[in-house]
Amino acid sequence: MNRDNDKGKVLLQRTALVATGFFLLLIMLIVRLYYLQVYQGDKYTMLADENRISTRVLVPPRGSVYDRNGVVLATNEQNFQALVIAEQTPDWKETLKHFAEIVPLDTDEKEKIAKSIQNNKKFVPVKLKDNLTWEEVSALLLNAPYLPGVFISEGLNRTYPLGIYTAHFLGYVGAVSDTDVKDDPLLMVPGFKIGKSGLEKTFEKELRGQGGDVKLEVNAYGRVMKEIERDKGINGQDLYLTIDSRLQKFAQDAFGDHSGAAVVLDVHSGEILAFVSVPSFDPNLFTTGISHKDWNALLNNERHPLTNKAISGQYSPGSTFKIVVALAALEAGVIDKNTTFNCNGSMSLGNHVFHCWRHWGHGKQNVIEALKNSCDIFFYEVALELGIEKIAAMARQLGLGHETGVSLDNERAGLIPDSEWKMKRYGEKWQQGESVIAGIGQGYVLATPLQLAVMISRVVNGGYDIKPTFMKLNLKEKGKIKKLPISRENIDIVKKGMFEVVNAEHGTASAAKFDMNGIKMGGKTGTTQVRRISMEERKSGIVKDEDLPWRLRNHALFVGYAPQNNPQYAVAVVVEHGSSGSGVAAPIASKILQETLRLDIK
Repeated sequence: MNRDNDKGKVLLQRTALVATGFFLLLIMLIVRLYYLQVYQGDKYTMLADENRISTRVLVPPRGSVYDRNGVVLATNEQNFQALVIAEQTPDWKETLKHFAEIVPLDTDEKEKIAKSIQNNKKFVPVKLKDNLTWEEVSALLLNAPYLPGVFISEGLNRTYPLGIYTAHFLGYVGAVSDTDVKDDPLLMVPGFKIGKSGLEKTFEKELRGQGGDVKLEVNAYGRVMKEIERDKGINGQDLYLTIDSRLQKFAQDAFGDHSGAAVVLDVHSGEILAFVSVPSFDPNLFTTGISHKDWNALLNNERHPLTNKAISGQYSPGSTFKIVVALAALEAGVIDKNTTFNCNGSMSLGNHVFHCWRHWGHGKQNVIEALKNSCDIFFYEVALELGIEKIAAMARQLGLGHETGVSLDNERAGLIPDSEWKMKRYGEKWQQGESVIAGIGQGYVLATPLQLAVMISRVVNGGYDIKPTFMKLNLKEKGKIKKLPISRENIDIVKKGMFEVVNAEHGTASAAKFDMNGIKMGGKTGTTQVRRISMEERKSGIVKDEDLPWRLRNHALFVGYAPQNNPQYAVAVVVEHGSSGSGVAAPIASKILQETLRLDIK
């Protein structure tokens, strides 16, 4: 009996012990739950939401670009894409086959699609084709029963309505590359495009805007269940340029089949009215990814359509540089308007003979006559007396030898040499013969077409330090343009010479003169040698520049302005291998200035 009681007590003790254990475990569980739900509730609620909510970046519309009159130069157009969700089609390969029967796909496209489907989750949309036409969209919708999983998405594509006419200053957009700085979540969005060149690149952040986001509820597999919240972000800013699209098209067409560049400036503000580099290219080719064929065609073109020649092309300015030398000599007191030198066709310096382009000479010349006739001997003599330092100082004042600061990448600085430069570059002293050559804008001297436009503008506007710009200046900004320390009297002497170049009998550009109700132009021609014709070539019958292959012919240049009495516009034209400044470049510049006056751009 006692044994039974002992067993009962043991059982009771064990039961109490187990019950106590369960009770303690329950207390601990309650405390833990209380801790997690009350004290750590916010933390785990946030973690749960992160698992439940997916945030995706929304791409804002890129800002549009307009010319000075509100004409659209760059904008976004509706773009229809065909996409497929693999999990919604029984056999994506069969669906792709049917799709290709309606919208043709090449081998590369098919391989890319297959790779995307295989590398992504089955519920992720994969692009089949971009930039679908209305006809293609209609055909796909009509055949929807045979294309399970395929749907049409609407987006925006960058487009350039004027194509080749705006390529070099607008640039283009392209996909974000590994080398681009990822300073914005937008740049992480697959397929997002940014400015790759031109103003599209310079004003990338302004045009891009600020991305928004959309919060989506997703399940454990990442599939979207519903939209919770949407922030549209901020659209990109629109740009309004100084370019006049009418003049831009006219100026580019004026080159015909020639290669080169032209820039038209408002001489009082520096506003760029036309900015031409030819041949050009269609920037629309780059927005969706240029083909290998088109890229190679552009890359292998001997006339370099991808090069922005207006700011990257560096040319010997030739006789257009005589404007600089004349003004420097007048300012230094080396000559006045009555100083003359005799030109008999050549000049000796040491054991070297320097020739004038007119082999029999021009006779006695003052500065106005020397500009009109482009007499080399006069400027050889002046350069010798003046010296390279004073020539270089005036050239730099007028905008040569350094970047203009225009809002474009890849601008080149050109070159204005002096004795210090030569010592650093070659470890040699400057020679007098080099001053002679520099006096006619050859030798080491190099300038871009934009720099030449700035040079002529600063001269004819009375010596004001204008800067080229694609953005309109307000009155306050115009009022801050400083006056250069150049005498108005000396400027007028040089302008008289430039007027004679075009309007006097036998002036080097007289064939390009015009008279629009009393309005005329002035200017200066230039022809720069690319390569001398050798004695062997002369013996073979090649005696003229036009007889040489195109790439070996002389460059043709002209800088001009109008109206003659109250200059408003300036133009610089460079025709690569055009042979003659007076015969090719001056007529093009004349047409451009006449059109500028007709448009009366405000």
